[in-house]
Amino acid sequence: MITRRIFGGCALCAAIGLVAAPAGAQVPSPVRRTTVKQEALPGTNHVTLQVIVELDAGAIIARHTHPGHEATVILSGDLELAVEGEATRRLAPGDSFLVQAGVPHAGKALANSRLFATYVVEKDKPLSSPAPLG
Repeated sequence: MITRRIFGGCALCAAIGLVAAPAGAQVPSPVRRTTVKQEALPGTNHVTLQVIVELDAGAIIARHTHPGHEATVILSGDLELAVEGEATRRLAPGDSFLVQAGVPHAGKALANSRLFATYVVEKDKPLSSPAPLG
């Protein structure tokens, strides 16, 4: 069974730049996450999350970090990825990337995109936190 969960406390939502809508209006998010599976790693203080990430064209992913590793593959679309200490790169379907724990990174969807992300992160911590500009 697939569990739908939008992660709170993430810099993504704050940085997307949605225009304020009238009270009570529903504004669809340009970034959507669906948790496919979550499992504790026995004997550790970590959990593995497998997540489908859907991005609307133009969606901005603000500079942020994770309390663990991220491994992602691009299923469809195009994405620009900036990882601290690396050259900004453009990713297409079939490309993948790894981001080590605590390393700031950001991105932009150049087209409607779908990704499969695996996070191995510390339990009881937000999935991501805003990272100051370096």
